[in-house]
Amino acid sequence: MPFTRRSLLSVVAAGAMLPSLARAEDPTRTERSLGKPDAKVTVLEFFSLTCTHCAHFYTTTFPQVKTQLIDTGKVRFVYRDFPLDQVALTAAMIARSLPEDRYEPFIAALFANQDRWAFSRQSNPTDELWKTAALAGMSRSAFDGAITNAGLKTWIVGQQTADQDKYGIESTPTFVINGKKAEGAMGFDDFNKLIAAAAG
Repeated sequence: MPFTRRSLLSVVAAGAMLPSLARAEDPTRTERSLGKPDAKVTVLEFFSLTCTHCAHFYTTTFPQVKTQLIDTGKVRFVYRDFPLDQVALTAAMIARSLPEDRYEPFIAALFANQDRWAFSRQSNPTDELWKTAALAGMSRSAFDGAITNAGLKTWIVGQQTADQDKYGIESTPTFVINGKKAEGAMGFDDFNKLIAAAAG
């Protein structure tokens, strides 16, 4: 999905130009990743939870990526929030407010049911996000705290701005594989070729 909605987040981003000032001890701001820390290949995925292309990659390609590349120790896969709209930003805030071991299953659930919470005209996105968060074990008070966490919102958008400037992110999903950028919701064979090339 092309990144064309930066202006929608400009108000938040205005106060977010110093993401490095985030407190290291804040668990909502630590890296979310899968795989061995010393894997030969590191993949950064820049994704938006409301991006249909990201959902397609996650539901069709990622299962093989996980079993054949991550679980086998070949790849460390790092999640990088790149919300394209306010709904995606809210979802990212909720995901980061869950315990780390519940992060990936929650992301998977959101992508698998994206139509239900992100695009339905018959329901409120926040209400639908709450249903999924509750299934992930989040209390209502924790949920309300997550979606009103101004500091976390500022930090996510600050990281997004820094990543866009550093890597030239123009669409989602975008992958940076050992420093080299690749774009689009590719199939497993194409993705695996990039991993093999990066591994040398």
